[in-house]
Amino acid sequence: MTDTGEDDRERARPAEAHAADVDDIYAPDGSVRSDFLMQVGAAVADRDILFLRRHVAHLHESEMGDLLEAIQPDQRRALVSLLGADFDLAALTEVDEAIRLDIVEHLPNEQIAAAIGEMDSDDAVYILEDLDQEDREEILAKLPFTERVRLRRSLGYPESTAGRRMRSEFVAVPPFWTIGQTIDYMREDDDLPESFTEIFVIDPTFRLLGVVELDRVLRSKRDVKVETVMRQTSHPIPALMDQEEAAQVFEQYDLLSAAVVDENGRLVGVLTIDDMVDVIQEEAEEDLMRLGGVGDEELSDTVLETSRSRVPWLLVNLFTASLAASVISLFEATIEEIVALAILMPIVAGMGGNAGSQTMTVTVRALATRNLDIHNAWRVVRREAGVGLLNGMLCGTLIGCVAGLWFQDPNIGGIIATAMLINMMAAALAGILIPLVLDKVGADPAVSSAVFVTAVTDTTGFFSFLGLATWWFSIG
Repeated sequence: MTDTGEDDRERARPAEAHAADVDDIYAPDGSVRSDFLMQVGAAVADRDILFLRRHVAHLHESEMGDLLEAIQPDQRRALVSLLGADFDLAALTEVDEAIRLDIVEHLPNEQIAAAIGEMDSDDAVYILEDLDQEDREEILAKLPFTERVRLRRSLGYPESTAGRRMRSEFVAVPPFWTIGQTIDYMREDDDLPESFTEIFVIDPTFRLLGVVELDRVLRSKRDVKVETVMRQTSHPIPALMDQEEAAQVFEQYDLLSAAVVDENGRLVGVLTIDDMVDVIQEEAEEDLMRLGGVGDEELSDTVLETSRSRVPWLLVNLFTASLAASVISLFEATIEEIVALAILMPIVAGMGGNAGSQTMTVTVRALATRNLDIHNAWRVVRREAGVGLLNGMLCGTLIGCVAGLWFQDPNIGGIIATAMLINMMAAALAGILIPLVLDKVGADPAVSSAVFVTAVTDTTGFFSFLGLATWWFSIG
C-alpha cells in the first residue's frame, strides 16, 4: 500500500521535476541548482522516499555535502532520516562542523556504527572525533575488534596531526616474499583497502623497510623477491607531525601517498593525496580567516557564536584606535588653526594601512609555507623597505601635488608628501617585522599581525603628518 502511494506521488510530479535525474546537480556558477533544491524540499515535505532514493541517495559524498549545506536545517535532518541506511555518512566529512554535529546528534548510534564499519578509517575518525565521549565509546563497542583498535589508535593522536589524518588500511608484505606471492595475496585477501597505489615492505616488528609501487610489481617477474625491487621510503611521515607540515612534504616531493610511522619507525597508516588536498585547503582558509580576525568561524554558526569569535580582536582594535586618537589630540590646536589637516589626515593613515596590509599578507603566507626563515629574512626586509621607499615617493609626490593645488598652499603639499613617505616606510617595515617577531615568540602571526600593523600605521601616519605640520608652521 505504501509503495503504491509513493508511485502515485512520483507520477503526480510535473515532468520538469524529473530533471533531477541528471548527473549534474550544479548551476553554472557552481551552486546547487535551485530547481533541484525545490524538488528535494518538496520530496522531504511529502515524505517521498522513492523520489529521494532515485535522485538523492546516489549522489557522490561531496555532492551530498553541498546539498546538506544548501537546504534548511529541518529539511536536512528529515532528509537524512528518510534516507535511513541509504544515506552515506561519509558525506558528513564534506560539511561544516556545526552541520555535522547537528545531523549526528539526531542519528541513533546503531546507524552510525553500521555506517562507520563500511567507511575508510580516516573518514570514520573525522566523524567520531566530534562526538561526546560516551557516544563515541558506545559506537566503538559495536565495531569488530580489529576495526575498533585501529580507530582508537588514530583517535589517540592529537588533533591536526598526521596520525589523526592517516588511513589505517594499507597493504604490507615482508621483504622475502616473491612478486608472485604478493600478487596472489592481493587477489585472494578480502580485507585489503578498496584502492591503493603502493605496497609497503615491513619486517616482523612492523618497522618500515621500503615501498614498491604497483606498476613495479606488474612489470616484475613472479619469482623476483620484493626486497630486490623495493625502494627506500625517503619521506615517511611521523604520526605526531602537524598535518600542515605533512602537506608541505607532499607538495615538496610530489607524493601521491606516504607511510605514517610511530616514534619507533613502525608502520601505522598511510596518508593519501586526497587527504592532503583537504588539509591544504583547510589551512589556507584558516590563514585567510585569521588574517581577518574571525578565527575558525563557519557559515553555519549562529549569531551568538559568530559574534563571540569576532569580538575579542574588535576590542583590541578599539584599544589601538584609541591610541591613534590620543595622538591626534596632541595636535588639537594645530588642527583648529589649519582645517586642511583634518581633511587630509585619513589619506595618510589609510594609505599606510593598505601598504602595511600588503606586506603583512605576503609575509604571513611566506611564514606559513616556510619560504621565509632566518636565512633570507634580512634580504626580504631590505626588499620591503625599498618597496616602501619607492611607493612612498610615488604616492607622496602625487598626493602632495594634489593637496598643494587643492588648498593653494605648497607647504601643505610638501608636508603631506613627506608624511606619506615616512608612513609608507613604517608600514613596509611593520608589515614584515611584526609577523616575524610574533612567529619568533611562538604567537600565530596570522591572528595577531593585522591589529598591530594597523596601530603602527595609524599612529605613525597621524604623528608624522600633524607633527611635521606643527613644526613647519611654528618656524614659519
